[in-house]
Amino acid sequence: MPDWLYSDTVKDHFTNPRNVLLEEESSFPADARGETGNIKCGDKMLMLLRIKDDVITDVRWKTYGCASAIASTSMLSELIKGMNIRDAYQIKPDDLVKKLGGLPSYKIHCSVLGDKALREAIDDYLARTGRAGLLKVPAQIICNCLGITDKDIEEAFHNGARTWEELQQATKIGTVCGSCKGKALELLHEFGHIYG
Repeated sequence: MPDWLYSDTVKDHFTNPRNVLLEEESSFPADARGETGNIKCGDKMLMLLRIKDDVITDVRWKTYGCASAIASTSMLSELIKGMNIRDAYQIKPDDLVKKLGGLPSYKIHCSVLGDKALREAIDDYLARTGRAGLLKVPAQIICNCLGITDKDIEEAFHNGARTWEELQQATKIGTVCGSCKGKALELLHEFGHIYG
């Protein structure tokens, strides 16, 4: 059998995932619910949080995804227990990849589902407690030449852009120096997994 491409930590969280929502817990008393992904593309995630005084006290999740998605969400679920929602909202996929001891480069996009579902859940909690929009993540500039952000690329994706050429047509990204192409294509790929 060939060697695994995954660290021992990834293997452990994949074969023994923590805080998974079990069938008998279908009535888990959640204070917050976040859902992201697209089942057509094979990646979909549900995250449920218990929160007291803005601290995450418990978490359950369910995902349809690959080993990387399962392992990264399991790690995330352990990491956020006892964490203030403000700190949890700032967790990035790179943080999870480091905690897991790395992931193959072509699997990094799988780690974005967990943090997006977590933010959705925290946004849901904030809306339920009358504080909607309190922790929204500011847009990240992807194209410095034209000031095009990740939010602009996400909007272009929702409007049908799936290729570099379609993205350029929609946003004019990369028409000055082109150094943003790699990051922009990475985002398009991530949005494909999240939204299908």
